[in-house]
Amino acid sequence: MIDNYVFSSESVGEGHPDKVADYISDSVLDACLEQDKYSRVACETLVKSNCVVIAGEITTKANLDYEKIVRRAIREIGYTNDDDVFHADKVFVTNLLTKQSPDIAQGVDARKAKGKETSEQGAGDQGIMFGYATNETPEYMPAAIMFAHRILTELAKQRKSGKGPKWLRPDCKSQVAVAYENGKPAYIENVVVSTQHAAGVEHKTIKDYIVEKVVKKVLPKKFLTKNTKFLINPTGNFVVGGPQGDSGLTGRKIIVDSYGGHGRHGGGAFSGKDPSKVDRSAAYMCRWVAKNIVAAKLADKCEIQVAYAIGYPQPLSIAIETFGTGRVSDETIEKAVRKVFSFKPADIVKQLGLLAPIYKKTTNYGHFTKSDLPWEKTDKAEALKKAASK
Repeated sequence: MIDNYVFSSESVGEGHPDKVADYISDSVLDACLEQDKYSRVACETLVKSNCVVIAGEITTKANLDYEKIVRRAIREIGYTNDDDVFHADKVFVTNLLTKQSPDIAQGVDARKAKGKETSEQGAGDQGIMFGYATNETPEYMPAAIMFAHRILTELAKQRKSGKGPKWLRPDCKSQVAVAYENGKPAYIENVVVSTQHAAGVEHKTIKDYIVEKVVKKVLPKKFLTKNTKFLINPTGNFVVGGPQGDSGLTGRKIIVDSYGGHGRHGGGAFSGKDPSKVDRSAAYMCRWVAKNIVAAKLADKCEIQVAYAIGYPQPLSIAIETFGTGRVSDETIEKAVRKVFSFKPADIVKQLGLLAPIYKKTTNYGHFTKSDLPWEKTDKAEALKKAASK
């Protein structure tokens, strides 16, 4: 890519129909893991108007009231206003969950191999997963997606705390365009925010609040110039939103969930999947590795790819790309990574503590932005430095 360019990324709020679906799916997953940490979960959710459909495969010892879980998740998002068509207490819930196929289970379950005392857990599916990190922001995330997340995180915080205006509603989207000069973020070209609101609110009221009380509060002042454009609710009215206005499905916001278009994506969604599914666990693993590489100052930015086959415990390949920013060769970094980390599915789960019910925390505003999540630690940076110096 050329050194001078503009790059845009978007985020969506927890009331966006697709995020509603993601949050319900992750709520089901956490509920299973709270009672049975070895639960196998693949939960998909569809939301539209006043209906919720949950479907997929779950094998668990947990005794759950799925309808109660769904309603609680919707209530936590904030669809509890009297005028909400999609309302926590009024939606119709259809449950189409079944048990996991034994054909899948036999390839994934850890079992003693013939003639061996140890057992190996295989990958839950074939596929490729990517991780990415950059030193553009303190979170080691690309600037545009991080800024877009910050806007909506603050918007939700104000709405839920009661400190924001009463007309705020849960559905919202943001988009930030960052101008790069000499390959580094230089300033923000434009900011787009669309937020659902109650009827009867003037557009100027909404725009002034979003720009002054939200955007300017959370974005770096040095990046906002006199030429930065603010496009707030550019269509005008946004009263009908959420699942009333559009259908939502689990797994449709994979770029919002990851790196906003920076780096590549293997195509697998995260939400509603237990950690035996490498779509999720290996993507978290790759982020952990990439972030530690950048934290170790082995490169300014890094992308890592791994590939798996269903039922097979070892990754089929590991590839490192530092886009010409490495302080040592990519080959040296790859060798260091193989020394420090294990990419076996069972080891990933153990290293990152993925059997805990932590997944509702990941659903909104990016899976790679929250410092309290295990894969966001930079605890292997020193080990990587040492391994790369030998």
